[in-house]
Amino acid sequence: MKISFKNSVLIAGVVAGMLGTGCKKQLDVNRTPNSPGAEQGTPKLVFPAAVMGTAARVGGDLAILGAIWGQYATQSALSSQYRQLDAYNVDGSQINGPYTGMFSQGLKNYQFIIDKAKETQDWNFLLMATTMKAYTMGVLVDLYDKVPYTEALQGATNLNPKFDDGQAIYTALLAELDAALAKDFTASTNTSPGKVDLIFPPTGGTSDVDKEISWNSGGNINKWKQFANTLKLKFFLRMVNKNAAAAQAGIQKLYTDNVTFLSTDAGVSGFTDVAGKDNPMYEQNIRQLNTPDNIRASKTLATFLQDKVDPRITYFYGSASPVSIHQGDYLQTDASFNYGNAARLVQRATDPVIFISAAESLLMQAEARERYYAGAGAKALYDAGVQASFTAMGAGSAATLLAGAYAYPTAGTLDQKIEAISTQKWISFGYGVHYIEGFFEKQRTGYPKTSPVYSTSPSYVSGQWVISKNSVLAAGQLPRRLVFPDVEKNRNSNTPAIVPIQTGVWWAL
Repeated sequence: MKISFKNSVLIAGVVAGMLGTGCKKQLDVNRTPNSPGAEQGTPKLVFPAAVMGTAARVGGDLAILGAIWGQYATQSALSSQYRQLDAYNVDGSQINGPYTGMFSQGLKNYQFIIDKAKETQDWNFLLMATTMKAYTMGVLVDLYDKVPYTEALQGATNLNPKFDDGQAIYTALLAELDAALAKDFTASTNTSPGKVDLIFPPTGGTSDVDKEISWNSGGNINKWKQFANTLKLKFFLRMVNKNAAAAQAGIQKLYTDNVTFLSTDAGVSGFTDVAGKDNPMYEQNIRQLNTPDNIRASKTLATFLQDKVDPRITYFYGSASPVSIHQGDYLQTDASFNYGNAARLVQRATDPVIFISAAESLLMQAEARERYYAGAGAKALYDAGVQASFTAMGAGSAATLLAGAYAYPTAGTLDQKIEAISTQKWISFGYGVHYIEGFFEKQRTGYPKTSPVYSTSPSYVSGQWVISKNSVLAAGQLPRRLVFPDVEKNRNSNTPAIVPIQTGVWWAL
């Protein structure tokens, strides 16, 4: 099993479709951080290609990984495409795309934009590129723990960049975000990105000039500030287990500074049902494989949503009562399980790729208020976060469930509140194929809980994660990271020794 997204055509196609002009950059998926290649162009030309480089991986390879390891979906019993992934039988020869792609198509380009923006004092593009660089590098740290950072992206001057510790990278990224946020966004040297801003595009105008004016009048730079601050909040929450003092100080300073957080989605939309211009997961898993049948409903999430009578179940599985498969039980032949009729995980060609959703932003704020402000305002933020998820998935009002099965445990313990928040985050990540975040959050909070029994047991509690039926790991172990890809081990002599996938990254429980 190899997840290798052939997305050069997709990136160029989507950028061309969204901007109306083709991107002339060479997008080489085989380049790694020790051979990034020379850049030519301008920030306006490079930025949309860089964003699509990140979106293609987060919304493609990693969406499939997150869907299965996050127990939203499982391998179909009628095919074999992702059996190794569902069995946790993954090594450095398999999942190379996210590593190489996010360095060569994302980080390399963001750094080019940052360098050019500093030269011209264009602080709009500096903030945009710095925020996306921090987001992209953060995903890599969350996957691999250690990656090249301080010596990365230097081309032929350093073909063997050292790997930096994840915690040190987080600290550096936070400092870069602070420096970018501190710039003068009223300066005459700033330029408007207009239509090349794929994340917060202008809402008016027809000509390029009109779109630039619309971007400015719409206050879109403020949305980028909110994105940067919400990303900082995420990084600080990641730290709560291993650097509690820094997490608390960082979050409290955000509130002391009266920053605002995202109230809208930060992500890429505008995909169409055309090859190379569609949602990356749909392109990879359905269009390129010429079948919608490879991944089906996981019993883990499906039974939870069904038990709660949560209407979001139809967003995931197309039915209020889907047949589902016990996680990793793809070899089951017992006809009583009815696996041949198991519901597909619904994938849409037009689905956006979300980096941070409005729902996640609100739920993170609820957690911060619980941890550091005695819960002041947490319930309202939680309720708003759940409703934002319902709205995004077209599920109507969440009021009934917020008054019942999803009622916030105001009188409960901190752990019970974190569990409620984390469970709703897990569900919310299904919107915008942001499944990988469900996998990450499990490592940080421990929620949803891991079941002591497999889901065929009468004592199984719906929604609790189970060990894949065909797991190759030791009993009771779940995957917690990716191992360094062979493409880097073979090229970079500084690649660290392999750490088993069942070992958590630096911030994990």
